[in-house]
Amino acid sequence: MLAQILSTLLPVFLIAGSGTLYGRYRRPDIQGLNTLNMELFVPMLVFAALADRQAPLTDYARLALAAAVVVLGSGILLWPLARWLKLEVRTFLPPMMFNNAGNMGLPLIVLAFGEQALPAAVVVFIVEMLLHFSVGLWILSPHTPVWRLLRMPIVLASLAGLGVNLSGMMLPDWLLEALNLLGGVSIPLMLFALGVRMLDIDFGHWRMGLLGAVLCPLSGLVVAAPMVALLDLSGITAAALWVFAALPPAVLNYLVAEQYRQQPHLVASLVLIGNLGSLVVMPLLLWVVFEHVRPMAS
Repeated sequence: MLAQILSTLLPVFLIAGSGTLYGRYRRPDIQGLNTLNMELFVPMLVFAALADRQAPLTDYARLALAAAVVVLGSGILLWPLARWLKLEVRTFLPPMMFNNAGNMGLPLIVLAFGEQALPAAVVVFIVEMLLHFSVGLWILSPHTPVWRLLRMPIVLASLAGLGVNLSGMMLPDWLLEALNLLGGVSIPLMLFALGVRMLDIDFGHWRMGLLGAVLCPLSGLVVAAPMVALLDLSGITAAALWVFAALPPAVLNYLVAEQYRQQPHLVASLVLIGNLGSLVVMPLLLWVVFEHVRPMAS
């Protein structure tokens, strides 16, 4: 069991650690790398995973619904607590709702459960991204137009991949191979960028960061538990949902908060200390999943 957990987590933290070490001396243009990743490599990964006919997406409809409930339910669950603690809702709730399904979730699910888990990982990632750029932007700015969402490369790639898969169209192997090679760049690049971002941790707001590091995975797991039972999830779908629910806040929350000038220094603490907290949360979560869920098939 310990060997399985270590074999899953060590590549994640080694790649992220290499980003931290490299960034300590070179300070690469992470914003440029992230833009390239989100506009090219991640859309290619998403399109290839969705368009591949070997991944029947109808099998993941319940997982998509459960992931959406986890995201939205976390916000509903923590909203009264944020008001009671007199926290700025628009600062605190988005990092609690929108987790690191890209930088950490995709590689973690695939490394833990194998390549057959990639469609499940992509499904929860897409759900998180779509909600982040719809509900998340609405929380920060209720007047954000819908056309901004539809212009995003990842949304266009998702719609195109779904169309190919559901239509029964068969893409040639050479095209899928090229798309998979391009998309394969995205996962290690996400982890590397996350490692560089870890250098920007501001411990001046450690209390809020620590609060978020506890409440983000806790609220997700509290919402996920009844969904696993109600939707009768098992195997890879159940395992993917448990991992998804326990993920720390997405780095993207900081970038969005910076763009909308919504206390980015506080959001940075929530994101970065939350990701440090995953060093404790994820080994415990994987131990439970490996011990009890037995994620062998969707």
